[in-house]
Amino acid sequence: MAPPFLLCFFFIFFLLASRSIESQKHAAAALFVFGDSFFDPGNNNYINTTTLDQSNFPPYGETFFRFPTGRFSDGRIIPDFILKYAKLPLIPPYMEPDSRRYYKIGANFASAGAGALVETFQGSVISLQTQLSNHKKVVNRLRKIYGNTEASDTLSKAVYLFSIGTNDYASPYLITNSTNFTSSYSNSLLVKIVLGNLTTAIKELHKRGGRKFGFLNLGPLGCIPGMRILLNPLSKSVGCVKEASLLAKLHNQELAKLLKRLAKQLHGFRYSLYDFSSNIKHRIKHPSIYGYKEGKVACCGTGRFRGTFSCGGRRPVKEFEVCENPKEYVFWDSYHFTERVYEEMAHEMWNKEASRGTYNLKALFQ
Repeated sequence: MAPPFLLCFFFIFFLLASRSIESQKHAAAALFVFGDSFFDPGNNNYINTTTLDQSNFPPYGETFFRFPTGRFSDGRIIPDFILKYAKLPLIPPYMEPDSRRYYKIGANFASAGAGALVETFQGSVISLQTQLSNHKKVVNRLRKIYGNTEASDTLSKAVYLFSIGTNDYASPYLITNSTNFTSSYSNSLLVKIVLGNLTTAIKELHKRGGRKFGFLNLGPLGCIPGMRILLNPLSKSVGCVKEASLLAKLHNQELAKLLKRLAKQLHGFRYSLYDFSSNIKHRIKHPSIYGYKEGKVACCGTGRFRGTFSCGGRRPVKEFEVCENPKEYVFWDSYHFTERVYEEMAHEMWNKEASRGTYNLKALFQ
């Protein structure tokens, strides 16, 4: 017969092991991320594209990682902070070979430059359609490793986070040497097509078991430095490109209506819709209220507003300047925000009281 102290040891070990297994059964919900450069952790590092859609060179990443990761910021981006609040580790880009071992806690499929439309920067990015195909591969692997029951449980408890649409509307302003496919569409028709593709994506993920979704609406598109620089310099205007901002506003109005409809149509569908537009717009107009010194000019770039997309000197325009303290700026480069802004946005997405019929992300992860 085993000595009493050994029996005691085995009992304690068994108890701790049982609790460990039990805690794994009730682990935090997984996070699956879809979208564009606001959410891309470096997927475009692994595809054949240009430096216009990559940021794997200095000074990107200088604030937090101390080296470039492929994130379009000086540090972390929104999904990184959401993972932190959910007590999950950082998830590598889906395209990174080592990402497979993280599938149980999620995957990030986002690609800088991507839109809801396949045609948006086609051939240079990972389209939303391809991101969905990649998610299907993750689903198949989860079912193969953990079985249908456990995989289905993971998929139903997971949160599906989206940032998509900006590039669909911005591309006509950014492509100057070719005919853009959206130019023949009216604003209302273009928004309808973009949201139609997003609807298809949501319904497909719902069919795979997804029930909890998080969305950003679009920021004030015409007010970012890369758009402001398009204004006639002789006008001495410091305003915004009104047409672009009106298009984003229309998208946001229709997105809110769409999600309300889907909540009625899709069984178990719950969602968070963060008003990215209003919160960014207020920081641009009133930076000092939030402790920023600059709301219109980017930290990194060149030209008026530092709106020329040259940060890092690896793009067609090589000249660029970098501010001393990114935390004093709303914009990091011509189109993207500083880590500080992303952290503030993520904190609000997680904690802010949601309007009737919607949830904050903290509630979706519970």
